[in-house]
Amino acid sequence: MMRSLWTAATGMTGQQFNLDTIANNLANVNTAGFKKSRVDFEDLIYEVLKSPGTPVATGSVLPTGLHVGHGVAIAGTQKIHSLGNMQETQNPLDMAIFGNGFFQLLLPDGSTGYTRDGSFKMDQEGKLVTSNGYILQPEIVLPADSSQITITEDGTVTVIVGNDTKTPQQVGKIELVKFANPAGLVSMGKNIFKESASSGDPITGTPGMEGIGEIKQMVLELSNVNIVDEMVNMIIAQRAYELNSKAIQTGDAMLGIVSTLKR
Repeated sequence: MMRSLWTAATGMTGQQFNLDTIANNLANVNTAGFKKSRVDFEDLIYEVLKSPGTPVATGSVLPTGLHVGHGVAIAGTQKIHSLGNMQETQNPLDMAIFGNGFFQLLLPDGSTGYTRDGSFKMDQEGKLVTSNGYILQPEIVLPADSSQITITEDGTVTVIVGNDTKTPQQVGKIELVKFANPAGLVSMGKNIFKESASSGDPITGTPGMEGIGEIKQMVLELSNVNIVDEMVNMIIAQRAYELNSKAIQTGDAMLGIVSTLKR
């Protein structure tokens, strides 16, 4: 059996996975706080027919070897945590992080999730929550008769309570976390990440200090997906898929010629 058939098949499988990743990036082009993914490829094991440096009869050694590769494999997918475009919303509960950092969320199972999506809402108790009802940590509770919500760059939340317009009251302070390797975070869906052994432990800090980004109120961070880049990547993936399929067709044609040889 010709090696090219199996080698080209790995190329088609790899490009199919690559297209799946590109499609997910494009599908989330309007998802607030979404971070695009990139596929990393690696070549498969090589069959060594001759090793470089092998002694020959003349007393010298082979300057080059004879190696045959067996295709490609998916080495991994990596989240690109570059900053997305910012959009002003005029909503006082919308927040964006300018720089490194994640908001902390209390998940239904009691664990902590992390997100860059700052489109918060207020629940029936006045707590700041996500669209899925996950509570921002530490909890920020807004009084029922509060108005003029102000969130400073260091995360301090103040409101005007009742008719006392002269004395803003502090109701809480938002803390952010950072990770040594944010690319190692596990994507859980719903704009939520969870820590892993690769990401390292979360490091809690004050916004604007210790390498953590500042908070901007009434601003949302959009997806960092660049549509033009993804379209170019899609074309490259499609052409690579076609070329690998051509290699299979060519290998099949060569086998067909061999099978029709007559003595």
